Amino acid sequence: MFEILIRKAEVEDAAGIAKVQVDSWRTTFKGIVPDDFLEGLSYDKREPIWKRAVMENNLYIAEDENGHVIGFSVGGKERTGNYEAFPGELYSIFILKEHQGTGIGRLLVKSVVDDLKKKKLFSMLIWVIEENPACQFYELLGGKKIGTREIEIGGKKLREIAYGWDDISDYK
Repeated sequence: MFEILIRKAEVEDAAGIAKVQVDSWRTTFKGIVPDDFLEGLSYDKREPIWKRAVMENNLYIAEDENGHVIGFSVGGKERTGNYEAFPGELYSIFILKEHQGTGIGRLLVKSVVDDLKKKKLFSMLIWVIEENPACQFYELLGGKKIGTREIEIGGKKLREIAYGWDDISDYK
C-alpha cells in the first residue's frame, strides 16, 4: 500500500478535483445517468467551479505518493433547510474507481466530520442517488435513511436517499 495524504485543498488543486469528479461520475453513474450527460462532462468546465468551491468551502483531497488528487470530500451546513435535526451536510465525496475500497473514503468523510464538529454541527446528512453502489458505504459508516427526493440529471428522473448521522461527536 502506498502513502496517502489527506489535506485541505488549495485553489491549485481544482484541476485534479475536476478530473476526479468527471472520471468518478463516468464510472459510478454509467447505466444510471444518461450516457450523453456523462460524455458531456469536461475537466475544463468543472475546474472553475471547483476553484470557487475551494475558496468558499472546506474541501479536502486525498493525494497519492506522486501528488495526484485521487479523491475529495466537501461539506458544510445542510443546504435544504428541511432537516433541522441534521445541521451538517457532507456535500460530496468522490474517489477514483481504482482507489475505492482502500479506506480513503473513510478518511475523507472524517475530514469533513472534524470540520463540522469545529463549527459546532454534531449531526449530518448526505444525499446519494439510490442506484449508487456507495449507498452500502454510507450504511457501513452508520448512516440511516432519513428521507428521499426526486432529482433530474440529463433529462432522467432519479431518486436520492438522504443518509443521516444523529451524533457525529465521537465519529472515528
